[in-house]
Order: sequence, then C-alpha cells, then structure tokens
Amino acid sequence: MAGRIDPRTLASLVRRGDIDTVLAVFPDGLGRLLGKRLVGRHFVERVLDDGVHACIYLFTVDMEMEPLPGFTLTSWERGYGDMKMVPDLRTLRRIPWLPKTALVLCDVYGEEGHPVEEAPRWVLRRQVERAAALGYSVKAAAELELYCFRDTFEAAQGKRYHGLTPVAGYLEDYHILQTTKEEPLIRAVRNGMEAADVPIETSKGEWGRGQEEINLVYADALEAADRAALYKHGAKEIAYLQGSAVTFMAKYDQNAAGSSFHLHSSLWDRAGRRALFAPVAGRKGARREPPPLFGHWLAGQLAAARELTYFYAPTVNSYKRYQSGSFAPTRIVAGWDNRTCGFRLCGEGASRRVENRIPGADANPYLAFAATIAAGLHGITQKLKAPRPYEGNAYEDASLPQVPKTLRDAIAELEGSKLARAAFGSRVVDHYVHGARLEQEAFDRAVTDWELLRYFERI
Repeated sequence: MAGRIDPRTLASLVRRGDIDTVLAVFPDGLGRLLGKRLVGRHFVERVLDDGVHACIYLFTVDMEMEPLPGFTLTSWERGYGDMKMVPDLRTLRRIPWLPKTALVLCDVYGEEGHPVEEAPRWVLRRQVERAAALGYSVKAAAELELYCFRDTFEAAQGKRYHGLTPVAGYLEDYHILQTTKEEPLIRAVRNGMEAADVPIETSKGEWGRGQEEINLVYADALEAADRAALYKHGAKEIAYLQGSAVTFMAKYDQNAAGSSFHLHSSLWDRAGRRALFAPVAGRKGARREPPPLFGHWLAGQLAAARELTYFYAPTVNSYKRYQSGSFAPTRIVAGWDNRTCGFRLCGEGASRRVENRIPGADANPYLAFAATIAAGLHGITQKLKAPRPYEGNAYEDASLPQVPKTLRDAIAELEGSKLARAAFGSRVVDHYVHGARLEQEAFDRAVTDWELLRYFERI
C-alpha cells in the first residue's frame, strides 16, 4: 500500500505499525530536500497540527552546509534562530522504497508567523497567486535527464568523481537493448515514483553513455515542482539502495552530453479545466496558429530569458552545458518543434505548450517554474507580441540573442532586472543574487584539476 494518504489514514497506519517514520521536509534554495525524520506517533500527536522547528540558517548555507555571511534573512549577529516547518497535508504520501516511511512537504514560517518569502516553495506560490488573480492556472511538466553509474556514491567520492563507470559503453539515445541493461535501476525509479504518487510518462535512453531521461506527467505548477523535487531526491535514494549512483549535474564531463530539464508550461482557466493555448476551432490555419494569449506568454519567456537565467541555471557548472550542436540551447529564440532553439513550441489542441530548453537538470524546480510564470505574466500584462517562429539552425545565427555564457553574466542580469524585482520583490532577488555571488567567489578561489594538468609542469 503506497501513494498519497490523508492524516486519518496515516494515524491508522501508525497505530497498526505499518508506518513508524515520517519525513517532514522542505526544499532549500538549491532544491535539496532538508528536514527531519519523526517518529510516526510523535508526528501524528504533535507535528501534524503544530508543525516542527528547524534552524533558519538552512536558507543561507552553501552546498557544503557552511553558513555564508551577508544575508538579510539571518546571520550570526541575529543568532540563527528557528523557523517553523508547517506540513502541507495535501503532499502527505507513503515512500515505497523506504520501509514503513511516509513523507510530507512543508511550508516554512519565521518565528513571528510570517512566511519565509525567500523559501523556494513560497517563491513559486506567490507566482501561482499572481496568475490566479488574473484568472489563470498554470500547468507545467518536467523532462529531467540524469546519468547512471556502476559506482556507488561512496566509491565515486573516493575517486573524487574521476574515472567513473557509466552503465553504458556507447551513446544510447532511444536504444532499447542498452536501456534493458539499465532497467533494474530505472524500472525501480519509475515504479517507485508511481507508487509515491509522482506519475511518470516514459523513460528513454538519452544522448550520453548511461544517460536517461524520465518524463513526469504535467500538473498544476506547485504540484509539478513538488513531483520534480521528489523525483530528483528519490532517484538518488533508489540508486544508493541498489549500490549505484546517479547525477543531475548539468555537465558532469566535458566530453559528455549535458543533462537538461526541459520545462513545459501552458495556461488554463482558473478552474484548470479549459486549455487557453488551444487553437480556436474552425479558424484558418488553427493547427499552427494558437490564440493571442499564447503569443503573449511566449513573448514574455523570450523577453525575460536572460534576466531570469539564474533560476534555470544556478551553478557555475550549469553554463558548461550551453554548447552548439549539443541539443542544449545557445540562442534565445522560439521555433515550432525546433530543438536548436531555446524555446520549442509543441503540442496539438489542449496540449499546445511552450518547452523551455534553457534549464539544466541542476535547476531548482520551484524557482524554475516561478521564473516561467513570472516571465509569462510579464508578456501577458504588457501585451508583448511574439516574433514569427524561427526556422533553421539557431546555433549558427549570430543575430540572435545568446543565453548567458557564465554564472557571473546571469548574476548581473538578475541583479539589474526590474522585471524580476517587480515579480518576486527585491527581498527575494537580493537573497538569490547574494547566494549566487558567493558561489561564484568560491569557484574563483578554487584551483581546478584543469589548471593542475595544464600548468603544473609546463608553465
């Protein structure tokens, strides 16, 4: 028995001994799930209604969990106090790959009872609310790529992530034979997600050795982000339990294809029943010409792409993926079913949508979906007009605007973005700009293997 459960069912499962642990988690600024493991009885008796505390410093740490200076949210000077994790009981579910375990996603509040606006789940919630105020609901989906290795996580770390063994010895895009060899892991991921109520459409071999893509079923934006975060976390746990490793790095090896997060979005009516991008019935050329609202949404994506790229590409490594002829975009332009473009227009009828190909698999899904909504609403409120769909090879067209080439470029774009500040508020923008700048500074201080190999003896 698995999948979504309600509090009454959870209480019954705890009494019977079928659940003994509840994971209360929240996504941090990097998209990681952090939180606590709670005894099932204690969760039901105390935490379900009252929430549970955690240290607010978790929104001001780097990947190594080092507290970073200079944040407004909290600091050593302010004592790094607590915040409250309040369960969103709509997300309560069993986790089938962990014995007798349930999980619930939480929203976080400060000690005064106000939302921690910098928290990614709140950032996305605010954009969903903005869309609802205009009469729209946003549906989104994620196609997330990952690499699979025969090494365990511990063995990979011991090798300093060099000389790893992918599960495939050749490029496997759409290969059935090779992906059969990977099925013990990928089938466990697919079935585990399905049983945890993270519906999956397909998996397939991708362009790299040991690279797979798993496509999640579309949903309302917040639900879609919850699913993507659970999938990324769960895939790692399932791989660990099988004695292997996976990575969602955007570019784990300079000689390997990058891993993408193809982000699909569409607008529906407030009730989520009528697709608003579907062509008008009977209109000449309707199969290729969606209504004006689609054009406004798309124009917003194009107009805001450079300013919001940080939310699609949040690490120094993210920008190594943007290479010509690699199926990762380098140009900000949109074309019908054109994979050389940053934005691909696709789908028929109610499935008409925009695919944003800029995000990498390392993106925080909450922030990526929030940026998508903010960009689309900008296009709608300003009544921006999208250009004609691009035809040809966008990689070779130097007249087109470029995706930012480095994290440093993306930081500058976000910091100076009036659009981002209007959509998210300066408090949120400054928080993420500061974190990104500290990440860039950490990289600038690092001595890389590339430098050692190139300069140690011969300089």
